[in-house]
Amino acid sequence: MDNLGLGLGKGNAMDAKQQAEGERRVKDLLIDPLLRRGLVKPSNMRIDQFDAMTDDMCKRLAYMTALNLEALQEVAANMASGPAKDRFPIAQKVLKAAADLQPPSDGASALMRAVFAHEIGAEAIAEDWGPELLGHVRRTRQFPKPFSVTEIKARAADNARRVEKIGDQRRRGGDVSPEDEAFIAARERALENCRRIRAMALQGAQG
Repeated sequence: MDNLGLGLGKGNAMDAKQQAEGERRVKDLLIDPLLRRGLVKPSNMRIDQFDAMTDDMCKRLAYMTALNLEALQEVAANMASGPAKDRFPIAQKVLKAAADLQPPSDGASALMRAVFAHEIGAEAIAEDWGPELLGHVRRTRQFPKPFSVTEIKARAADNARRVEKIGDQRRRGGDVSPEDEAFIAARERALENCRRIRAMALQGAQG
């Protein structure tokens, strides 16, 4: 459990090629099959709005595996609305069902990319509180507010002191516990994850 506020969960960011492949997979295994079943746009939605909604779903669900997309197709088909149960379900319902089937990794999360593309993400990486920021956003699923940043930095300072203490112990030739070794390794992985998410977010903004 991430009691120290580190971002230690799954975090493989998708590159541009993987994103494009994922979007095609969503269209082929979710959107098109639902349309072939006879589902049509919601009655209160214009055609351009429906196209924009399905395009956005392809982007947001590009991280999902083929198997889970096929399962999601069955779930979404049962969400059809309208008197004849032939109306395509709105994106919010489909996205929630998708998250239940296969939660997005940090790198696939639009919120996480937004945080680390922002100056707050750059500052966190530069000042070594990125792992704690990552952990905070994962737990709260919210863009950090100023008071939250203060708390995040305080946790980071505590963790930094622990890192320094472990480093001093190593330099003196003392034994380092497996728990401390795991802590150091996990924090380094989390920081690398922060850098990877930021790079992916900036690449996406440019492309």
